Amino acid sequence: MGRWTVAAVAAAVLAVGTLSPAQAGAARGLSSLVIAPEDQGADQKGIRFATYNASLNRANPGDLIRDLAGPSNAQAKAVAQVIQANQPDVLLLNEFDYDAGHEAAELFRTHYLGVGQQGQAPADYPYFYTAPSNTGVTSGFDLNNDGSVGGPEDAYGYGTFEGQYGMVVYSKYPIDEEEVRTFQNFRWSDMPDARLPADPVVQDSGWFSADELAEVRLSSKSHWDVPVTVGRSTVHVLVSHPTPPAFDGSEDRNGKRNSDEIRLWADYIRGGETARYIYDDDGGYGGLARSERFVILGDLNSDPRDGDSLRGSIDQLLKNELVQDPRPAADGAAEASALQGAANAGHRGDPRHDTADFEDQGVGNLRADYVLPSKTLKVLGSGIYWPKVGTPGSELTGIFPFPTSDHRLVSVDVLLRNQ
Repeated sequence: MGRWTVAAVAAAVLAVGTLSPAQAGAARGLSSLVIAPEDQGADQKGIRFATYNASLNRANPGDLIRDLAGPSNAQAKAVAQVIQANQPDVLLLNEFDYDAGHEAAELFRTHYLGVGQQGQAPADYPYFYTAPSNTGVTSGFDLNNDGSVGGPEDAYGYGTFEGQYGMVVYSKYPIDEEEVRTFQNFRWSDMPDARLPADPVVQDSGWFSADELAEVRLSSKSHWDVPVTVGRSTVHVLVSHPTPPAFDGSEDRNGKRNSDEIRLWADYIRGGETARYIYDDDGGYGGLARSERFVILGDLNSDPRDGDSLRGSIDQLLKNELVQDPRPAADGAAEASALQGAANAGHRGDPRHDTADFEDQGVGNLRADYVLPSKTLKVLGSGIYWPKVGTPGSELTGIFPFPTSDHRLVSVDVLLRNQ
């Protein structure tokens, strides 16, 4: 079902030497990551998980492959430098165009991540995983109800071609590809009490027809459960990229979809009866067992206090009894909010936790990107890569037009007990 991982020579796993990831991060001067002194003992083994909406999407199929075919694409080099400065052990990239041959993912791994950028050490990932996305997949229906069929808004997920705005997971630890679960084809209407949009004009009528409801998929890209093996332990890396809660009308179909995309993981990690309705692309049903370790990664497009998402959407995870929110922060995020002003001045949330630099007049900066470990893991530290103006690394974030992305890399270090 489109599952694929790649392994390089085993020696690449030793790229950071004998230091733990937490110690290696401190040695590289990663001031954005805060680790309590009592957690820095030599017997601690930290694993760094990160998410980064890298904006490595392109306008046409094949464009990203062409851009990455050589080692000199400026944006890709800058994105790789950010990753190398943080050295995550497991990394999700959102907005990375998918291709069936997995060429772009391999080219970025070898030509950019594996080559030191501006004095940084290479980031070697012997394993990666990628799979198809709903973006650009033709539905055959008029899903936006504009009177015509076709175009990116009538695809199962917004996109001008199949795989645009896709995802890829890179890992320094083995991926158990036989146990990967994908939920690309899960139908929105199969979620109990789904927040399906109503027609704002025709009373007591749904936005989607009966025929559309039988086909419309919940995930705007896909949802993946990617098990990563660390020693004797397995961590379920749960990745997704819900639709932005905008670009629609008073029916708020994108806001409601965003909320239910987030809810899928909330139900999945609860498991048992709560998750019994969930089916994967291979026909398996159910969610995780309560004892499982997991980390939820992704650009979830939902801020807990600001922005256009439905209130309470991200709280389905942030206030979930099985989830920890390390609340990563960066002084550069607070600085950007103050300098840019406009919509930011009216925000209620603490700007130190913002992870995305959106248009100042209309939206402002928001917390959109998350690394949320299960409570079965011990958090050692967390950070947002958003350096203050004039400090090292600030040239990689910048202001519009951004040299990398309008999102920032978010990371959390965890300890696997009894690993």
